[in-house]
Amino acid sequence: MIKQTHWKKPLAVALTVGFLVLNTAVVMAAPVELSLEDSIALALMNNPTIKIANAEKENANWGITAAKGAKLPSVGLSHSDKHSNSPVSDTNTGGAKNTFSNSISLSLPIYSGGSIEAQIEEAKLNLKVNEVGMDKSRQQVKLDATTGYFSILGAQNSLKVSQESVSMMEDHLKNVKAQYSVGVVAKSDVLRSQVELANDQQTQISNQNAYDLAVSKFNNIIGLPLDTEVKLKDELKTGTYALSLDDSIKYAMIHRPDVAQADYNVDIAKQGVKVAESGKLPTVNFSANQGWSDSTFPGTKDNGWSIGLTSTWTPFDSGVTNAKIKQSDASLTKAKLTAQQAKDSYQLEVRQYYLSMNEANKRIENSQVAVENAQEDFKIAGVRYSAGVGTNTDVIDAQVALTTAKNNYIQAMYDYNTSKANLDKAMGVAVTGK
Repeated sequence: MIKQTHWKKPLAVALTVGFLVLNTAVVMAAPVELSLEDSIALALMNNPTIKIANAEKENANWGITAAKGAKLPSVGLSHSDKHSNSPVSDTNTGGAKNTFSNSISLSLPIYSGGSIEAQIEEAKLNLKVNEVGMDKSRQQVKLDATTGYFSILGAQNSLKVSQESVSMMEDHLKNVKAQYSVGVVAKSDVLRSQVELANDQQTQISNQNAYDLAVSKFNNIIGLPLDTEVKLKDELKTGTYALSLDDSIKYAMIHRPDVAQADYNVDIAKQGVKVAESGKLPTVNFSANQGWSDSTFPGTKDNGWSIGLTSTWTPFDSGVTNAKIKQSDASLTKAKLTAQQAKDSYQLEVRQYYLSMNEANKRIENSQVAVENAQEDFKIAGVRYSAGVGTNTDVIDAQVALTTAKNNYIQAMYDYNTSKANLDKAMGVAVTGK
């Protein structure tokens, strides 16, 4: 059984979230400090996706009430004013005549051939689709907030590496200029080092922009002003996943909301078949009517009433009912095939993120070693150059290799954490908290 994430400090989280919500309209001087849990809680509270899903659920809930209403009695009121004029004859007195009439009627379906019952069941299933749709929306919002959080961390780490690269190249350039001033190295070493420094500065500018954009996108997800400065408490982490690939796939087939939605859509299509087949059966309705009429307004003098049962059956309708049944059968077949296709794609999705997570984890181990070796190589290259037995190109190549190794490590850490977050979403791991 996969472990669910629970609030370790519910009161602290609630107070933190409440404080942040109350201050979303104010641009704070100090950065807003956020843990990953805080960020997810804010996103679940502020993101419009959840509100849209809740509105859809409310709509489906009222759909059940509307469908059930078709089984209940309905009452109608009517009033008519009529003015007529007939010619004079030998047997009748003609002339103008006013007629005012009122009626109240009651109608109650006794038997609908199963159509009303099937439509009620359709409405109930549609509500279930929207209920699991709420879970699906919450999981998507959690994923968006999580990946947004990790994007900031990744961009922040990349920016730090580029700043370190600029600092290292600045120090190296000072060394090159010092040696050039005493005639130990050629001017080409100075020029090449200046070019490399400019390139590193360009990378730093790009990474700064990437970081700023990551923060703005993250703020949009969790509902803070886009220009809010944030300080993240957590870091990118690595570890061992609790479940095997096969167990992860099995978990997804049981818990993922999309799987439940696909099955519910098949059941809805089955009810559609029942609705279509009801066209072959008779319908029975009870009706009652009370009426009043008079020649003077409002017409309440003379009255009459009636009650009765009306049965309707259409044994031949030029094949319309059969065509509708064939249509609903085709829709059911489509729903079944769509559900199977969706389940296959969900299994593939779980497999994709699981393997990507493991692959990133292996790259983390590999890149850690590469960073250590590259750091040692850079130190050696610098010492050799200062001693006059190494070249400027050796130092620059070593510095580039070190920067590349650090960026590879950052990318591997980012890929591991985002793959794990996507795997949780693909498996349908429940979102805790409100």
